[in-house]
Amino acid sequence: MDRETGDSLDPKFDDKGLLTAIVTDRVSGDLLMVAHMNREALDLTLETGIAHFWSRSRETLWKKGETSGNTLFVTEMRIDCDQDALWLIADPAGPACHTGERSCFYRRVDGGKLRRIS
Repeated sequence: MDRETGDSLDPKFDDKGLLTAIVTDRVSGDLLMVAHMNREALDLTLETGIAHFWSRSRETLWKKGETSGNTLFVTEMRIDCDQDALWLIADPAGPACHTGERSCFYRRVDGGKLRRIS
């Protein structure tokens, strides 16, 4: 099978069994978050249409919004050319960031300092 030009999903997980997953808002196109998926998270996302991830810090599977209600409903999933990164296009049911911000990318780096953006 040709991972780079074929039509079969054949993710190339890293040495820890993870893929990088980038999430954007379907309507606005805004970047919401970056997380990681293992095989189980990917399979659950494909099966349910709700984003699941692997928490590297807690070393556990998590369904986005399971406790907060801020679920990410995946409307489209794309994979990069060598199948080691995913792009999830989603409809968020609330803020994507655990801080309560709409996006995890709510600050910009400005002269070595962080500036909040709206």
